[in-house]
Amino acid sequence: MENCGLSGLKINNENNNLRIIKLKHKMKILSIILFLFSASLFPSFAQNPCDSLKILETYSLFSEYHKNKDYKSALPYGWQVLECNKQKFAKWIYYKMEDCLWYLHDSSDIAEEEKIAIQDSMISFYDMALANYPDAKGYFQARKAFVSELWLGVDANEVIKEYETAFQYDPNLSTYYHHRLGQLYKANMSESNYYEQKALDLYSMLCDKEPENPIYCAELENLVPNIDDLVKVLKKAWELDVENQEKAWKYATTAMKANLYQEAIIPLEFLVGKNPESSSYLTPLATAYHRTEQLDKAESTYKKLIQLEPEKKDHYLNLGIVYKDKNQLSSARTQFEKASEVGDGWGLPIYYIGNLYEQAARSCGFEFEDKLVYLLAVDTYRKAKNMDPTVTQAQERISALSTSVPSQEDYFFRKLKSGQSIAITGSCYGWIGRSITVP
Repeated sequence: MENCGLSGLKINNENNNLRIIKLKHKMKILSIILFLFSASLFPSFAQNPCDSLKILETYSLFSEYHKNKDYKSALPYGWQVLECNKQKFAKWIYYKMEDCLWYLHDSSDIAEEEKIAIQDSMISFYDMALANYPDAKGYFQARKAFVSELWLGVDANEVIKEYETAFQYDPNLSTYYHHRLGQLYKANMSESNYYEQKALDLYSMLCDKEPENPIYCAELENLVPNIDDLVKVLKKAWELDVENQEKAWKYATTAMKANLYQEAIIPLEFLVGKNPESSSYLTPLATAYHRTEQLDKAESTYKKLIQLEPEKKDHYLNLGIVYKDKNQLSSARTQFEKASEVGDGWGLPIYYIGNLYEQAARSCGFEFEDKLVYLLAVDTYRKAKNMDPTVTQAQERISALSTSVPSQEDYFFRKLKSGQSIAITGSCYGWIGRSITVP
């Protein structure tokens, strides 16, 4: 086995050496071609091509051809400028030379050997740009990584290092390059490297940076199919950058999706503290309080929302539900009535008023007075259905209470006639203050 390993290593070394020799050969051919082409365009190059005036003239010719998108004619002039002085026009020439090289590489008119020669020269070109124009190191390093990945098929681990170096130079590079690195992390994850955690960190950052881009958040969720684990990842990301409001929001909303409302409260309280007049944060915070049965806090938060947005019908409805859960039924009804009013005849709050009457009757008993309250609930459900046919649950409750309302015998024995009005009374129902009509 050891001999086989040494033999394989020897073959690999020979292959690498052969590739280097071929690369040097192609670079030499390309340099000769470009030099001869340059010399044929302006013979004075052969005399002193790097004279200060001539190099300025050469750059002007290069720039003019580039402006006119005649990249093939521009390229030899650009090489000549770089051969003479790699820094003089660094602010412009490397970007323009890249335009020329990429255009020719992708052109259908170029011969295959010329395309290969361009590919093999790109790494040297980018190294030249990195050495002589440090202001754009991040950009050219990222482009070097991209070319290594897609043009040259360099080993993935080496390409990953190239991209990581680019982000060390410039963390604010286009998210496109971050995404390419993320895909490499995903494709090469193993127990022997940290690529999975790096991918998680990277896509968590991208999801926070561009929340409107569905790709990055989807990648993050795919990496962590268990949403509880995703909440932990986002929590950690926020705790490491605790003043970051975007990370707090992502953590909070994901926790709520996972029904981890208690988890969501801390980042939501932080966000409300930073933005006390923002209903975007107050609304989910009120929901989180309500879901965790912190009813007093939910009540005060909904009241603040009503102050901020008195035209929002949902705030009144939600406050009414809080009061219902606190068994403050009269206050709940007041909010439901207001919600229906603000909602211009909204039927759902009326359905909730029917719930209040049904809830009150269930907590008292099953005497005639209780049956009257059930009838009041049925009448209220019917009203809700008539106001809004989409409130389909109203019909379900009407059917469910059909055996709980007074029977004809109940009315007969009490000498109550059809059309007669009966006030709702009793120790349980002092808050109702309503009456029903005998059917």
